[in-house]
Amino acid sequence: MSAISRRRFISGASAASAGAAISLAGGTFASAAELDRALAATAARAVKVTGTTLEQVATPVGATGYRRLLAGPGWPLAVRGELATAQNGRDDRRTPLASFVQFTDMHLADTESPMRFEYLARWNDAAYRPQEALTVRGASSLVERVNSLGTGPYTGLPFSLVMATGDNTDNHEQIELDWYLSVMSGGRVTPNSGDPTRYEGVQNSGSSIYWNPELSYRDSYKAAGFPEVPGFLGAAGRPFSAPGLKVPWYTTVGNHDDSIEGTLPDLGLLNDIYTGDRKIEGCDDADAAKLADLLQHNPAEAVLLLGRLLSDADAVREITPDSRRKPFTVKEFAQAHLNPAYTGAGPFGHGFTADAAASGQLYYTFRIADGVLGISLDTTNAAGFADGSIGTAQLKWLEQQLQAHSGHWYNTDGSAVSGGHGNDLIVLFSHHTSTTMGNLLPDPRHLFERRHNGDELVALLQRYPNVVAWVNGHSHQNRITAHGHAVAERAFWEINTASHIDYPQHARIIELTDNGDGTISLFTTLIESAARYATDFQDTSDEGLAALYRELAYNDPYATPSVKLGTSLDHNTELLLAKPGH
Repeated sequence: MSAISRRRFISGASAASAGAAISLAGGTFASAAELDRALAATAARAVKVTGTTLEQVATPVGATGYRRLLAGPGWPLAVRGELATAQNGRDDRRTPLASFVQFTDMHLADTESPMRFEYLARWNDAAYRPQEALTVRGASSLVERVNSLGTGPYTGLPFSLVMATGDNTDNHEQIELDWYLSVMSGGRVTPNSGDPTRYEGVQNSGSSIYWNPELSYRDSYKAAGFPEVPGFLGAAGRPFSAPGLKVPWYTTVGNHDDSIEGTLPDLGLLNDIYTGDRKIEGCDDADAAKLADLLQHNPAEAVLLLGRLLSDADAVREITPDSRRKPFTVKEFAQAHLNPAYTGAGPFGHGFTADAAASGQLYYTFRIADGVLGISLDTTNAAGFADGSIGTAQLKWLEQQLQAHSGHWYNTDGSAVSGGHGNDLIVLFSHHTSTTMGNLLPDPRHLFERRHNGDELVALLQRYPNVVAWVNGHSHQNRITAHGHAVAERAFWEINTASHIDYPQHARIIELTDNGDGTISLFTTLIESAARYATDFQDTSDEGLAALYRELAYNDPYATPSVKLGTSLDHNTELLLAKPGH
């Protein structure tokens, strides 16, 4: 992006005072010249910055109402030395070790499904989003971005893989899973369910609580500046060809892949509602508020209330039933990845095996690069609620993997142990974060097994010095946490990335290097989809819809973009770490 463009945005931000500091999402800078210097220094350290948020970032213009997005200044690299000191000259010494990409929380949504709670948006911002009819196209545009980049901006290494860290589907429906697998592997996709010739969701209901894009009716969204977009819904459900990833990809399971709306336990009692012909478009405020509360605190009672609402809600719509909306089990989730039609760039099964499909155990190890091991966990809990945990059997399995790939580790009393046959650097993947693993209810799939929270998992990981990072999603926000320890080599970084359904719709490149001075670096670089920034409300082409997907997400009245965006310390970073054994 040119300096002229950067200064155009910056001058608008600092017009009130020529000497005032400039606050952008990527940090605070004293002047346009300081930002330019930071971006130049970042570019000088990188192999290339093109196509990443190191170069340019979607930036809102205007101050109120519906805000358009244009290309704004990139975010410079932030060096984080909480866990190790950055040594001069490391760029000249560094040896690239690995380069890969994280997707997370794509929430590919069947918006016409009867098993959705759009009328709860005022109480739960995830219940309804104006952009959600475009999730499949938005995810495909993100795939296009990764394909166009191909390599990491700091190491220049080709991406070895993409890992999707859960909530790949929105409501664990078979049709959503098919969309996810098609987007990742490539193929023809029709993001529509029920009647293939028409849209049967809330966005043409005429209700004021939803955005009705094709109607001139002034709903609450249009009153806030949302546009009328002729042909939007027909175009959103139109078939298109997804290119699929050119690199191998893997899947980690999330709570929305595992339970009803990521919250309600799925005991198979509601399958008839999923595949049936009745959809609730609204109910009175008292019932809506009660259901929203029960979803958070008493899932069993929420199921009972939902059944009553289907018989007497204020607005129940007859829709076309669709057997493809049937929810999948964890075993079926793994089995679907083994379908040869979805192999794409590989690997076959995308981390899951026939044993996983038979047992429902969705955790595994895989090779990221020579000397770098990946471990994917299943942190879901079928007891309900959005947060997670892991069971004792999986925790013991994890410790076995850590020991097998570690040259040394520490006992719980702090004493050192030598052992193991390998000495890999280890990157852990899960859906939930260390702070969202407090759901210790017994998992119905393993009723007599104890559950373990995020603090226990952190304590375990800190016993193994070759654990360098824990990469996760779930929170829908960018946040990078330093897990320090009195023994420097026992520290690691937790890297949490925003979703690709809510703004800012990010994915993250992660690169690992040996700095040749007793430290290693993890470079984290955020990327956006390949969609252009400027939108045209008359353009319902695939490209036009992908652009609109991002802009609608920013303007979602129930979203909190400033929170989900994170700070400059959570964006493009170099995370220093003591090298194990030094």
